[in-house]
Amino acid sequence: MGAFKRKADSEAASKKGKGASSDRSAKRPRRSEATVDHATPSKAKPESSTPKSIFKDEEKAFPRGGASVLTPLEHKQIQIKATQDVLFEQAGLKRGGDDGLSDQGSDLGEEERRKASKKRKSKKSKTAHDEEAKEPKVKAEGLSSKKLAIGTLVLGQVISLTTQDVVLALPNNLVGYVPLTAVSDKLNERIEKLLKEEEGDDEEDEEDDIFEDIELKNMFTVGQYLRACVTSTSEDTAPGQAAKAKRRIELSIHPKLVNQGLAKSNLVANGMVQASVVSNEDHGLVMDLGLDDAGLKGFLGKSELGPSVQHANVQEGAVFLCSVSGLNPDGRIVKLTADQQKIGHLKKGSVLTEAPTIDVFLPGTAVDMLITDLSRSTISGKLLGLVDATADIIHSGAAEKAIDLTEKLKIGSKIKARIIFVYEESDVKKVGVSVLDHVVSLSSRMSGKPKERKNPLDVAPISSFVEEAEVTRVEPMLGAFFDLGVRDVVGFAHVSKLADGRVETPSEAFGPFQLASKHRARVVGYSAFDGMFQLSLEEKVLAQPYLRVEDVKTGQIVKGKVHKLIADKSGSTALLVALADGITGFVSEAHLADVRLQHPERKFREGASLTARVLSIDTEKHQIRLTLKKTLVNSDVAPWYDFSQLSVGATGPGTLVDIKPSGALVQFYGDLKAWLPAAEMSEAFIEDATRHFTKGQVVNVRVISLQPEEHRMLVSCKDPAAVDADKETAFKSISPGNIVRGTAIEKGTDSVIVDLGHGVKGVLRIGHLTDGSEKKDKSTMERVRVGGLLEDLVVLDKHQKSRTVTLSNKPSLRKAAQAGTLVTKLEDIKAGETVHGFVRGILPDKVFVELGGGVSGAVFKSQLTEEMTLAPNFGLRKDQSITARVAHADLGKGFFWLSLRPEADASTAKAKNPVSAAAEDTVNPVDEKIKSTADLKFGTTLSVRVRSAKSTQVNVRISDNVGGRIHVSELFKSWDDINDKKQPTGQFQTGDILHVKVVGVHDARNYRFLPLSHRQGKNQLFELSNREDLDNEADLLTLDKVSPGASFTAFVNNIEKRHVWVNISANVRGRVDFFDLTDDLSLLADVEENFPVGSALKVRVKAVDVASGRLDLTAASTPSAKSLTLNDLKEGLVLPARVTKLHDSHIVVQINENVAGPIYLEQLADNYDEAKPSEFKVGEIIRICITEIDAPNKKLSLSARPSRVLSSSLPVRDVEVKDRSSLQVGQVVRGFVKKVADNAVFVRLGPHVDAIVRVTHLSDAYIKDWKAGFLVDQLVTGKIIANDHHLKNPQMSLKKSVIEGEYVKPTSFSDIKRGQIVTAKVRHVEDYGVFLVVDNSENVSGMCHISQMADKPVEKSKVKELYKVGDAVKAKVLSVDVGKRRISFGLKYSYIKGEENDGNEDEEMEDASDAGIDNAEDSEDEEIDSDSDVDMRSVKSAEDDGNSADEEGVDNNSEDEGAQSKGAVAGLSTSGFDWTGATVDFDERKAASDDELDDGATKKKKKKHKKATIKEDRTGDLDAYGPQSVADYERLLLGQPNSAELWVRYMVFQRELSEIEKARQIARRALVTINPREEKERLDVWTALLHLENDFASDDLVAETLKEACLNNDAREVHERMIKIYISSAKLDKADNLYQSMTKNKSFTPDPALWLSYATFLMATLSPPSPTRARALLPRATQSVLSSQHRYLTQKFASLEFKLPNGDPERGRTIFEGLVSTWPKKWDIWDVYVSLEISHGGEENVRGLFERMAKTGMKKRRAETVFKRWREWEESVGDTDGIKKAVKAEAEWKEKREAKGDEE
Repeated sequence: MGAFKRKADSEAASKKGKGASSDRSAKRPRRSEATVDHATPSKAKPESSTPKSIFKDEEKAFPRGGASVLTPLEHKQIQIKATQDVLFEQAGLKRGGDDGLSDQGSDLGEEERRKASKKRKSKKSKTAHDEEAKEPKVKAEGLSSKKLAIGTLVLGQVISLTTQDVVLALPNNLVGYVPLTAVSDKLNERIEKLLKEEEGDDEEDEEDDIFEDIELKNMFTVGQYLRACVTSTSEDTAPGQAAKAKRRIELSIHPKLVNQGLAKSNLVANGMVQASVVSNEDHGLVMDLGLDDAGLKGFLGKSELGPSVQHANVQEGAVFLCSVSGLNPDGRIVKLTADQQKIGHLKKGSVLTEAPTIDVFLPGTAVDMLITDLSRSTISGKLLGLVDATADIIHSGAAEKAIDLTEKLKIGSKIKARIIFVYEESDVKKVGVSVLDHVVSLSSRMSGKPKERKNPLDVAPISSFVEEAEVTRVEPMLGAFFDLGVRDVVGFAHVSKLADGRVETPSEAFGPFQLASKHRARVVGYSAFDGMFQLSLEEKVLAQPYLRVEDVKTGQIVKGKVHKLIADKSGSTALLVALADGITGFVSEAHLADVRLQHPERKFREGASLTARVLSIDTEKHQIRLTLKKTLVNSDVAPWYDFSQLSVGATGPGTLVDIKPSGALVQFYGDLKAWLPAAEMSEAFIEDATRHFTKGQVVNVRVISLQPEEHRMLVSCKDPAAVDADKETAFKSISPGNIVRGTAIEKGTDSVIVDLGHGVKGVLRIGHLTDGSEKKDKSTMERVRVGGLLEDLVVLDKHQKSRTVTLSNKPSLRKAAQAGTLVTKLEDIKAGETVHGFVRGILPDKVFVELGGGVSGAVFKSQLTEEMTLAPNFGLRKDQSITARVAHADLGKGFFWLSLRPEADASTAKAKNPVSAAAEDTVNPVDEKIKSTADLKFGTTLSVRVRSAKSTQVNVRISDNVGGRIHVSELFKSWDDINDKKQPTGQFQTGDILHVKVVGVHDARNYRFLPLSHRQGKNQLFELSNREDLDNEADLLTLDKVSPGASFTAFVNNIEKRHVWVNISANVRGRVDFFDLTDDLSLLADVEENFPVGSALKVRVKAVDVASGRLDLTAASTPSAKSLTLNDLKEGLVLPARVTKLHDSHIVVQINENVAGPIYLEQLADNYDEAKPSEFKVGEIIRICITEIDAPNKKLSLSARPSRVLSSSLPVRDVEVKDRSSLQVGQVVRGFVKKVADNAVFVRLGPHVDAIVRVTHLSDAYIKDWKAGFLVDQLVTGKIIANDHHLKNPQMSLKKSVIEGEYVKPTSFSDIKRGQIVTAKVRHVEDYGVFLVVDNSENVSGMCHISQMADKPVEKSKVKELYKVGDAVKAKVLSVDVGKRRISFGLKYSYIKGEENDGNEDEEMEDASDAGIDNAEDSEDEEIDSDSDVDMRSVKSAEDDGNSADEEGVDNNSEDEGAQSKGAVAGLSTSGFDWTGATVDFDERKAASDDELDDGATKKKKKKHKKATIKEDRTGDLDAYGPQSVADYERLLLGQPNSAELWVRYMVFQRELSEIEKARQIARRALVTINPREEKERLDVWTALLHLENDFASDDLVAETLKEACLNNDAREVHERMIKIYISSAKLDKADNLYQSMTKNKSFTPDPALWLSYATFLMATLSPPSPTRARALLPRATQSVLSSQHRYLTQKFASLEFKLPNGDPERGRTIFEGLVSTWPKKWDIWDVYVSLEISHGGEENVRGLFERMAKTGMKKRRAETVFKRWREWEESVGDTDGIKKAVKAEAEWKEKREAKGDEE
């Protein structure tokens, strides 16, 4: 237990390998180590290397065979013994005693004891040897913060949850913190999503929102056990704490980190795995295990969560420590349980019983531990005989029960335990376990009797005192354990906490801390995991008032000392107050005193004592806010910090923290706040609270309203005693409209406060003193005196909250009130009546007029007089008296309109002629009979002149001052009258005379049709009609006259998302759904183009709803798709549909609200190249065809093919495949990949037809990772190769050779006939014969007996040398047994010789060995023919498995001297290399050749002479035509084995034949063959191999080949070539990654060329280019290259900005300017700069550079060069002025030089 270990001991134990003096294995054990030995023997000195066991590296965690037969214990014994032997040999020491090595620092007695031990050993050396081999005892160690390494796995228990962390209690009183982002991938996704949603908000608001949306408290529970991985052990100092830094342990509970070592193979029952929630399903949770196998998921059933977890409340991203209960049958789902009660019940068998590997021993796992060693306080043991386990004094239970473990337990017995951590730094894996009941059962430690169990902290809270803590156990080097009187829980005080000063080693037998002694102690902490209190007996701790921020209570009076004055975030002065050691309070400037302090530093001196009250505490941030205000500190009222304390009527002090005109926010203690309305601030009227109160002011308030559930509270500053019964009675007796009197008690600038008696107050504003002008109001205000009597005041309104009334002294309002006509409620409003009020507000388009009782109405600008409309603010001011007429009232909706226009004799005028008052004489009327607008009545016929034609109306002129309009729906008498249906108004021209009728007026403001009775004002627009059937208003079409089925001519008025609005008359409007617009659905592709606004439609009424004012119309002749159901649909029916969803494999369309269906790729287009769902748009209307209806299953098959929905005569590239009967063998078809299985690819050809493509038919080339080349929904082209009825699916081939060539049906067994010659491959070789499989067959195979292999007998021992698996042969069918399905083949040359002599010179399968056997006794001519046969072999026969070399060995060892055949191929074996790639042993070949040389030297010489002549002829052919076959290449390589060009051509030859593997083998042969000194040749071959692997191999193989190439060549050169390969193959991302890896290699980075090459790649080659990244390379490059090359590198980077298309020349100029300013005399920089400007810049830039150079101090030769170049450049651009300028500059330079006398 690290927390209890002395510093010196822990440091000494942690130091490894620092010399033998630090190891105590040979010294006398310390008292604390008397029963415990070190886990490992002493290490060697640093300068000596200790031999390491080979077993450790090679046999680590190997579960299935192949490992050593030694047990882990024997491994360890061997390792320890070897280490000790080496140490003794190096140190020159001899063994002494059981403890190992002797120590030079030991005393003399120790040496004598060792010598005696040696003597005893010498008498029985064997016994001594056995003792030495014993395994050292495992030392039981606990965790400590110093030993806690990053990566350590540990079990923890949740003890707290904050907004940002999960706090875990760890073993040995350690605490760890899990950040919000170290929980799971799913939670991180949720956080990222919230960040994107809150992107526009402030960072602080954004963070708060995240924590509000993601509450860790809703994802974890206190007491939950979790496995964690240590990610950081940084030091952290608490705010305001001056003590030494406290180490903060950061953890991660991410399943990927904490499930290290687990795989599918070692997931066993009762093993513990941590998993995160991926999704919450109905029956349980889908869990992510974090294993390498991404396809392996976990499932946590609903019933396996435990009683404390509600399934519905589990959030995605939550993490659970689960027990494995099994795997489902297919092995893809791991069944889990997270019920801690169930997992912790070890008696029911929740213990690990098997361990495939030691990786399963992870924290949280329950195990049976076999005890191997015991001490008084610790336990050591083995887990399943594989892993060492220890339990320290805390977790062995020795401290808790104060027992001696050696008396209670026995070595060899088993106990239940649970792993709590894994030793990370130990050489041999070792785990720490706990046998504590609450850890084993995964529960929380509780205290008390069984039925009264409590949390130990409820019995003895932290910071509480224990008056009599009794010592129960003492560990001298650790500390003392105490009985606190708390049942089942003990306390521990570290040795450093026993007293203020240093404590001598405590002892149980004597001293102050002997057993049963009692002491006063204080609880300073509690470890929930250990189930133990942490105590301190130090006097300074006992005397300290507070130990933690939590000990300080809100509202508490505290005493402290001034720490220092600081400035807070806003720059205001603040104060830090030291309350206790490490606890500091904060006092803001507003709380330093009741009044603002001008010089706070004078009052608050450092160290001065003061008394404060706690305002609030933030335990998460460790912040305490204090107040020094005396009104709060000395208040006797109990502090308010919770709603539960309060009730209506309670009074107390509060602080104003925010003041607004309408009120103030009052802060109490903690987070408790209330709102103080302005009406409740004072008995007097307060219009603006900011004028009377200040921020930080303390006020005494009274609760008047309380809503705890909504966290709302209203308070008042008013004295409750001031409101008496008389005042309430008086206030209630007053009503709006009453006439009252009162006394002026307060007079302000704008108002007078009037006392109406009994405490009721009223407010009389200055604007209500008179009906006159503003000047008159001010004059009257001056005459008002405080105390003066005011009579005949009108009550306008009452305010219930403030108990005040609004008064008015306006005579107009007084008269109305006295007459009883003053409006005080809405019900008093009547249209046409005159009302009196005053202006409440003025807006640009209207004026609000208030009457009495708060009733107000609007006067629109149109209802104001003309004079008023011309004046600013309509000539009105606030509170000005108004007399108006009610123009309109709608009491149901609660509003009315007023008018200020005069209405002379309104009553009589209305009765005679409603519009005569508004009549206006016409000026130059078109129709002479129209003298004024009074003549324009409904039905009046008149002539008008067209002014303009718009899309929906024709504007006409009645006279010069009167206009009108004819709506398009009123223009035409019938459908036939419309000439242009798209632009009906286009047939009317300006100036046309039309004869029309008056039907109404047009409301230009609201674009509405109004009857003539509603016309107002002078500038009126009349509604006219060209129809003849309108004689009176009853003839107007209204919605109630429209019936379903009726037909109308409609005109488009507006186009919306899914329908268009149309008018069937000027005042009746309806809508037409897109589907109902036309029968021709193609027109719906562009509705706005085909149905523009104003266009005419013939429509029919579908439905009408008069109540809601809805009219639905249709322009389609066929019934709408909206009315169709699934049963109404028929196959072949073409309908419109709306696209609703887009997927990769299909689109979903909706025919109507109830019918929808998918359209798959093969039905989207007649040409599959155009079948792209992404080209459709959601909401788009398309034409679809019903192809199939499955009514029982409610499924539809739909098609959008043009050949179905438009015309069947349209061209179809990809025909529909309705069923497999339409497929013919040999037919080339296209389809979409439906599924990629392990052994085949399924291609969807039609709705019910899926073809299968076997792996062998996927490609002509060999594809290692063939699955990566096929994706679902990928378009592929193939040929049908089989479609028999017995096959489940048609078979298809995707091979290009099959598709483009003539397909040959595979040979079946029935096709084989006796005597037939076939080509075949060797499938299997036995001593008695070979098994062949016929080429291009349905796996037709047979056997060739040994007797039929050759014309001469073949020995059994030679069969396997003659033939290899895969050899291509030509065979003759000797017999066919149909019954047994057996075929016998013959391979004799005599069988097939006749076949070859028939002119089939190109036949494949002639073999060199056959020729050798057959031609052993032939003539010389036959020898030549035989050789010709060998050389004219097809490529394929010569390649297969290098049979020439193997058969050559057969010939050399044969008794029959086939010398002629040997001579043909002997050349390939003389060089010592296996050219064909076969792995024949060179020494055996050489021995065979030597034996043969002795027997036939003469013949060989003869044959060699003849062969040389033949070869010379062939070489001539090769020179003329080049190599054409494998044999040609092999013959050329024989003479040029070091030619990389020839080897690469050979590889290309094989590659073109799609023989990728053979090309790869050739490259490998070349690398073995080429002389190592030919480095360039070898590099070229490596380059070719990398090209090959890049094109055909996987990324892993390419990386492996690249690594191998770097080891054998210059790594830099290889990397550069690999980058070129990637670029040439358009794999730019891989080239980028390779560049990045090179920039991290310190052997490459010093070269500037690397950085320049990478920058050029980023700016010019990468797509898209990344100039920003390229520019960022320069700072990195200058850190890597030599300082002497910085100038060169910077210059080159600047040049790139000019030269490359994505460069920024201006940036390049900036860099060059820096260079020339730093090195002004470096002329090469100037020259490069000028050259770049000449080629990429402007003339002025170039001329400027020349001028600047001319002014620098140049030598004569340099000056001549510069001026010459300047003149030449000016001449090239043809600028004569520039030439003169250059000559002049040169002359000036010469004069200046002569003046200085600087001659060269």
